[in-house]
Amino acid sequence: MRAVIQRVSSASVTVEQRITGKIEQGLLVLLGIHSSDTIENLEWMASKIAKLRIFEDEEGKMNKSVQDVEGSILVVSQFTLYGDAKKGTRPSFIEAAPPTLAIPLYEKCIEILKSTHNIPVETGVFGAMMKVELINDGPVTIILEK
Repeated sequence: MRAVIQRVSSASVTVEQRITGKIEQGLLVLLGIHSSDTIENLEWMASKIAKLRIFEDEEGKMNKSVQDVEGSILVVSQFTLYGDAKKGTRPSFIEAAPPTLAIPLYEKCIEILKSTHNIPVETGVFGAMMKVELINDGPVTIILEK
């Protein structure tokens, strides 16, 4: 499982000219699910995202989590995080989980962030062509892999 996490002042995702998710201060999470991922990988990733201390405290140090700053999370499915372009110039996506595996894990991630960590979560639409807009705050971008 891979996640590209960006600290944002705002972010939104649009599908067919309709905003499906929008947040102010918080995290934009681009989530890629590998074909071998399990619920244990997902639980680790959701916990890490919720507790990641990348927001500044009163002294200007990255010492607060999205929970601490009462921020939100925008989760966008991103199978292209498993694009492999080692050979040739057209990426292969065979390592990305098929929808039958990826959709339940994606939905479970959202559920864990909301219910276990009590964080407001907005989303894109799994498998749709999406337009993602963001204002990266910092910029701060972290890549997590499990």
